[in-house]
Amino acid sequence: MGKLRIIPLGGLGEVGKNMTAFEYEDDIVVVDCGSIFPRQDMLGIDLVIPDITYLTNNRERLRAYLITHGHEDHIGAVPYVFRSVPAPVYGTKLTCALIRGKLAEHNISGIALNVVQPKQTVRIGAFEVEFIKVSHSIAGAVAMAITCPAGTVIVTGDFKIDYTPIDGEVTDLNTLAAWGSRGVLALLADSTNVERPGYTMSEKKIGETFHSLFKDASGRIIIAMFASNLHRIQQVVDNCIEFGRKICFVGRSMVNVTRLAMEIGELKIPQDVYIEVGDLDCYNDDEIVVLTTGSQGEPMSGLTRMANSEHRKLQIRQGDTVIISASPIPGNELMVSHIIDQLYKCGATVIYNRIADVHVSGHACQEELKLIHTLVKPKYFVPVHGEYRMLHRHAQLAMELGMPADNVVILELGQALELSEDEASITGPIPTGAVMVDGLGVGDVGNVVLRDRKHLSQDGLIIVVVGVNKETGKLSSGPELISRGFVYVRENEELISGARSVAAGVLARYDCIEQSDWTAIKNGIKDEMHAYLFGLIKRNPMILPIIMET
Repeated sequence: MGKLRIIPLGGLGEVGKNMTAFEYEDDIVVVDCGSIFPRQDMLGIDLVIPDITYLTNNRERLRAYLITHGHEDHIGAVPYVFRSVPAPVYGTKLTCALIRGKLAEHNISGIALNVVQPKQTVRIGAFEVEFIKVSHSIAGAVAMAITCPAGTVIVTGDFKIDYTPIDGEVTDLNTLAAWGSRGVLALLADSTNVERPGYTMSEKKIGETFHSLFKDASGRIIIAMFASNLHRIQQVVDNCIEFGRKICFVGRSMVNVTRLAMEIGELKIPQDVYIEVGDLDCYNDDEIVVLTTGSQGEPMSGLTRMANSEHRKLQIRQGDTVIISASPIPGNELMVSHIIDQLYKCGATVIYNRIADVHVSGHACQEELKLIHTLVKPKYFVPVHGEYRMLHRHAQLAMELGMPADNVVILELGQALELSEDEASITGPIPTGAVMVDGLGVGDVGNVVLRDRKHLSQDGLIIVVVGVNKETGKLSSGPELISRGFVYVRENEELISGARSVAAGVLARYDCIEQSDWTAIKNGIKDEMHAYLFGLIKRNPMILPIIMET
């Protein structure tokens, strides 16, 4: 009997970019295809996706993509990956609808989207996959039982155990327990909230908070949240109906996702409650609710543009109640703090998670994770979906529950885990990493480009332009200096004049400038100007010499 290989391509040592390949003999299935926000040092980068070199090299063995749910950290890389390595997709109704929208936006066709239901089982090559209902902060989230001749692996996806979910569909603990009774080879479980003791609060609690805030608000209510949290949006709609308010949606993703959700029946909004943003002036302030993007303080989001008076239709003003129904993603704390400050300056009353229960996590805390471990009873455990400290804490939790330390495996990107009933071994290396998306360019920005961008952002640029007579090789013009982001030239004429003299001194060493001398001249100008400028003002701008034939 062959071995099952588990190959993480993302989602380990990071929160996001989730993607894991499962390989048995000639068949590969991939769970999730996510992206992650760029780090602050990734200047100009829009998105970061997994390196799929391994899938590209094994494209003839790839049988399907299995998607747990429709959050960006699980489907954000879909347009870029599917264009290179297409395969059929399996996901629930909302998940497939969101993927369909992404593919249409990128003009990608020919991908088979197979809508599945919880408790449904599909056969894909050597694998049999059962989809298991779980609660999360988006509709249609599922765990998976992936079975092959080597055994069964339970993949939880992102989940929590909510006993009072908005849609009434609780996490299917019975099915998870049934698999535990049959025997589970390995469990791959979400580690995002493993550092938090106790239980995750129910989504229904947010509805109660909204009800109280709606009751007290005398002006407009503006709520910023993730567009994918349809259960929370439905609670906002229900409060609008109760308090006689109209709702409108602002922000591209908010408009697109809610429209799609209404089309497939996941979001129910009466026609007389929904209005377009252009109709807001037809209603009093106490009749309006605006649902917008921007809960993470994103510069181009609806809430940020409103707060900065840059939105064409809406500005924050005195008397508004602004609710930020989200907690900052790690790395976004400063942007969120800044937007809260700006909202206060505009005269709004700001409600956020530190002062009211306006957000609950979609991820399981320690007691919920313990329940899953106890029900599933896996032979091996692999913590996933988290930074390294989270994976380490989750591994400790499994051992506290009695699992032998040898059966708990903390993987890193670039490693693969080979499993059989008798042993587990780590192999590799597997090509993995981060591919950066900048505009329409995918993977064309690497560390060298980022280093140059950082250098430019910190120290600025000086361009040295020199003209050389093509016939005689004599200097015909220059050196002329152009400064960008370095110093204000009009106030630093003496410094610029000195730098020009340094460049002229390098050129004066050559009676006749041949093309074979250009590299040496450019290096000389860069080296001597760097020494001159750093010696005077302790700055190190990027220096770009340009020699032109005239």
